[in-house]
Amino acid sequence: MAELKRTGISLEEDLLAGFDQLIARRGYNNRSEALRDLIRDALLADAVDSNKPVVGTLTLVYDHHVPNLAQKLTEMQHHAETMVIAATHVHLDHHYCLEVIIMKGRSKTIREMSDRMLATRGVELGKLVLTNSGAELKPNK
Repeated sequence: MAELKRTGISLEEDLLAGFDQLIARRGYNNRSEALRDLIRDALLADAVDSNKPVVGTLTLVYDHHVPNLAQKLTEMQHHAETMVIAATHVHLDHHYCLEVIIMKGRSKTIREMSDRMLATRGVELGKLVLTNSGAELKPNK
């Protein structure tokens, strides 16, 4: 683990009270743990907005009775070359399937592909979640 540095911040009383309530609901042991996670989230958001390398999951729910839909989604994944790392397919019921696609690449490219898949006729629900391994969040020394 990296060496910890101590710092101090000044906050309005009501802001701190709200923060303490939030971290209690989320189960943090202390403010430092919660602040570290908030900083990581901010650094990740910057990495995503800056088109840096990320990993992501695209979750889709679709009607498998729509003609050629499964084939179209599979073809899109094949055209993504090395960006798609893995995919998991689950039959939810007689009509619907869930697919989780794990991808690695630049955030812009992953978003573009995800948007195309989400806009495909028959895809009813979907969500893209981007993150990374954490290595990209460490400052340069």
